[in-house]
Amino acid sequence: MKSSRESLTLPVEFLNLSDPAERLAVALDVPDAHSALALADRLEGSCRWLKVGMELYYAAGNSLIETLRGRGFRIFLDLKLHDIPNTVAGAVRSVSGTGAELLTVHAAGGPAMLRAVVEAAQAPGAPLLLAVTVLTSMDTGELAAIGIFTPPAEQVLRLARMAQGEGVSGMVCSAEEVASLRDQTGAETILVVPGIRPAGSTSDDQRRVATAAEAISRGASILVVGRPITRASDPAQAALTILKEIEEAAG
Repeated sequence: MKSSRESLTLPVEFLNLSDPAERLAVALDVPDAHSALALADRLEGSCRWLKVGMELYYAAGNSLIETLRGRGFRIFLDLKLHDIPNTVAGAVRSVSGTGAELLTVHAAGGPAMLRAVVEAAQAPGAPLLLAVTVLTSMDTGELAAIGIFTPPAEQVLRLARMAQGEGVSGMVCSAEEVASLRDQTGAETILVVPGIRPAGSTSDDQRRVATAAEAISRGASILVVGRPITRASDPAQAALTILKEIEEAAG
């Protein structure tokens, strides 16, 4: 197994931060492949990354990833794996070779689970791993309900440090924590921020939200945007609006 420092050294070409289109992942939170492909077509090439989550992946499987890649998209597979080490390592091996370039696991699975998945992800064609810290749908009250009596920011940092120590390539956090994680984990770490909402829009079921400009200015690598784009009357235009925000914030 590689050391954490080796695992966190990314290919220079993996993510071009000077290109706004490389920093937006549109969440295909739809129930089937037909809906996903129709939505991808409506984006009209405005973004490079598509996020395939549990609902869609369980319905459509690896064939959809292959089809989307054939249309020129990069795939962020958001499965939030969380189980005993051997089971999660097996899942990582199962999706290796599909062409997905990013894959999420829950940092809350603990050090042994993270060590196992990092080792599994050394296989050829395996995606880079992202550790989910605290879901953006959770706040202090939600954490307290599951027995965690520390603020979200503190819990996020604790989990991120643990995941980085085990060699995970990046983290998923909210915009509220991304600045402190960037400071603590370094420039090479991929920091993915969901819960992005245009100024003045509703937060839906997200608790810790921010605008695209806020998240980028605080150090986010990739923003995940779902409903503000996918439920817009013109998804391509909605995506372009967010790309403009990213470009202006990145300066």
